[in-house]
Formats: sequence, structure tokens, C-alpha cells
Amino acid sequence: MEEALSRGARGGTPRMNQVIVNDVAPRDGLQNHPAAVSPEDRVGLINKLVDAGVPAVEVASFVSPRAVPKMAGAAQVVAQLDLGRAAFSALVPNRKGYELARAAGVRSIALVLSATEQMNRNNINMGLDTATAVCREVLQQANADGLEARCYISVAFECPFEGTVPDSEVERLAAEMFKAGVTEIIVADTIGAGNPARARALFGRMVAAFGAERLAAHLHDTRALALANVWEALASGIRKFDASLGGLGGCPFAPGAAGNLATEDLVSMLHQSGFQTGIDLRSLLDALQLLASLVGTPVGGRALPWLESQYPAEPP
Repeated sequence: MEEALSRGARGGTPRMNQVIVNDVAPRDGLQNHPAAVSPEDRVGLINKLVDAGVPAVEVASFVSPRAVPKMAGAAQVVAQLDLGRAAFSALVPNRKGYELARAAGVRSIALVLSATEQMNRNNINMGLDTATAVCREVLQQANADGLEARCYISVAFECPFEGTVPDSEVERLAAEMFKAGVTEIIVADTIGAGNPARARALFGRMVAAFGAERLAAHLHDTRALALANVWEALASGIRKFDASLGGLGGCPFAPGAAGNLATEDLVSMLHQSGFQTGIDLRSLLDALQLLASLVGTPVGGRALPWLESQYPAEPP
């Protein structure tokens, strides 16, 4: 592991064995799922994740219920949470979403800026230049209000409409967002098109430009390469990753956007490789059982059968 991760020392980035996992199942996992999960049940799921030691959770999306019906009741979700228990965040698509999130008591917001013109139009009905300007406006207000602000650069590897995205464009957009006041950029492989070679190049470039401590990765497992891409991000020094309990997820506006990297798969790999997350895998499987009951179907990552053999359910 030391040899594989030695690239993380480039540019003075220290080797660290602590990794932050941000679970996005309550938002990204459920937003495109056939099952409608009530705000109260979403709160129960979020609390289960926190009980398992998950340090950060993306809890809601303040979007129009007409556009994303499964995210209705975002303010109800936030109102029922103890905001001091974990690093909770919410997605906001525009100024109106920001105002709703702030009024609900959200302390950390996440914006989405797609790396291509057409993806922005399909996702938020704006072109790239307009979307960039809206992000700047929201960031200015968030900074004035004292809220933490993060930004996804989505379709960072490949766009379902425009094809391969140049690494230079991802870097350019990230630079603009940092200049506008974001605290963190999340490099998002929205349709799971990345591979280890591309991941090594892109994450290495981004770390060299901005520093690993200001970057995170959001990886989908469409082509079964998410964990391999995580390893390349780790090797570049990145220590924060999005994942979704059970591997649920997918952008409703991006054809081919299959499930996210499963939280249980990510945590299992990290623990076996000597990293620390603060997450208890037995308790995480309990949260997974709750999620399955809420959506009405079995859910789980690729490692689930092995994990269940290692952490058998306690008798009732």
C-alpha cells in the first residue's frame, strides 16, 4: 500500500490514513428510485447512517418537486435532524433553492456545475456560462451568510451528450468556483465512465492545481471501476469520497447514470487497506437493512455477501 500511495506525497501532500465518507443515499440514492420514501423515513435512514459512524451525509435536495418528486419535503427532513450530529449538507440548484435551504436551517450547501453545455441544459435548464454565473451568485450569498459551500463538477470524465470532457475544462471550472468562494470541489463521474488511467491523470492534475485537502470524489460504478478509481484518487492524496448506501443512485437527467459506489464496498476496501473511517460495518449493514425495507427491494454493493458472512445479523 505504501508504494501504491506514494504518489500522494507529490506537491507536499502528506500521507494520511483517515478517510472521510460522505453518504449521499438520502439524496442521490433516492432521487431517481421508483420507490417514494417519506421525509420521516428519510430522517430515520439518515440517523441510522450517523449511528453507524458515517461522519457526513447529503440529506436533501432543494429542487422543485415537479422536477424531482422524490425529493419533496426537503425542509421537513432538515427540521427533524439534530444538525450537530454530523456534517449534513443539501443540494441546491439555483438561488431559489439556496434561499429555501437557508430558511430550513441548512449550514452546508452543495452546488452542481456540469462540465458541458448540454448537460447543464438537461440538468438545470441553463447553458454553461449561465450556470457558472448562477453558481457565482449563490456562492457570494452563501459566503455573506456564513454557510459552507461545496460544488460538484459533474460529468467530469465523460458527458452522455458531448462525449469525453478534457481535464483542462474540469480544472478551469474548478478554478472559477474556488475564486468564487467554494470550500471544496467534488469531482463527479456522473455516468461512471472513468477508468484508472483517466482517474490518475485527472486527480493528479487537480491535486497539483488546488491541493488534495480541497478536493473530493463522487464516483459511479456503471462499469465496475469505481473502487479502482478511488484507489487512484487515494494515490493522488484525496481523502474524501461520496458513496451511497446499497449502491443506490443515478442522475435522472443523465442517460446511463447507473448506481453510485456502494458505501459498504468503499468502507470495506478502505478498512482492509489500512485506512480509518470511523464507520462500524456491522452497524452500516443495519442501515442497509432499513434502506431495503424502505424501498421494498434488496439492495447492496458487490461485497455484500462477503460482508454478511463476516458480520452476521444479531438474533432478534
